[in-house]
Amino acid sequence: MMEALLWVFLPGFVALASGLLAWFVMQSRMEVKLAEQRADLAEARGALDAERSAVQSSMHMAVRAAEETARRQAFDTFLSELTVEQRHYTRENRLLMQNRKTLILQERMYFRNIPLSDWIEHEIMLDDGADIDRMVQDMTIFDKSVVNIAEMPRRKALA
Repeated sequence: MMEALLWVFLPGFVALASGLLAWFVMQSRMEVKLAEQRADLAEARGALDAERSAVQSSMHMAVRAAEETARRQAFDTFLSELTVEQRHYTRENRLLMQNRKTLILQERMYFRNIPLSDWIEHEIMLDDGADIDRMVQDMTIFDKSVVNIAEMPRRKALA
């Protein structure tokens, strides 16, 4: 009788043990696949984060360069709109027997049509036979190369 019970329970026990063994093997395989997927996901996330930070960095540099270019262009435009108005006339002073002739040169700086300064006046003593037009061209209070940025030599941009 014991032998009959052994023949009845032994196949059930073997089936239960083989089922438990198959479950453990499948569980282990599933955990290995899950670990591989997690590693692939972590690698993809790392690559994506690196790419995102590179794009963000290059975008930040591009925005900074665009802002600097816009600022420089605005400043160049401002400086190109600065102008100098100039007028001159001669004055004769007679003191007793002396006759003194002076050139009065007046200049004023403008931004568009807005005066930035009052008239700045220079008196220049003239010799007899002096060329007034040439003296006016040579004499200026405001340096033209500083006032007009369009005539200023361009510097090469550093790369």
